[in-house]
Amino acid sequence: IPGSKSLRNFCITWMVVCVALCVILLCQLLRRNQDQSTTNKRSNTSLDMIEMSGFICGYVSCVFYLGSRFPQLYKNFQRRSTEGTSYLLFALAMGGNCTYGLSLVLKMPAPASFRALYFLHHLPWLIGSFGVLFLDVFVS
Repeated sequence: IPGSKSLRNFCITWMVVCVALCVILLCQLLRRNQDQSTTNKRSNTSLDMIEMSGFICGYVSCVFYLGSRFPQLYKNFQRRSTEGTSYLLFALAMGGNCTYGLSLVLKMPAPASFRALYFLHHLPWLIGSFGVLFLDVFVS
């Protein structure tokens, strides 16, 4: 298969990027944990170990979720066709991502002072749902 070598190289590169991201996030988590252990006061805006682990999982999930669409986009581009693509799968995925992203946006707190913090806490899931929705438009 002519494009399989470049697709394999892309997948390997993607996995290296994901592993590097995990290592960087883990180092940040360890550094933050060390910084917090040296100070006794904890700010209300700082994150504890469990919340930081949730962020790491959220961003790793976001990277994998966004990355899941690139092989299909690449395959469609190489074939110059969408033949064999399950449109029902993508229609349901688009509906799910749209409603999930909207649920996060519509659940945003009313006071403006809490909106920025809410947005930051939910950023990986917003990027994942709306980013994949955007990529699914290109797939279909």
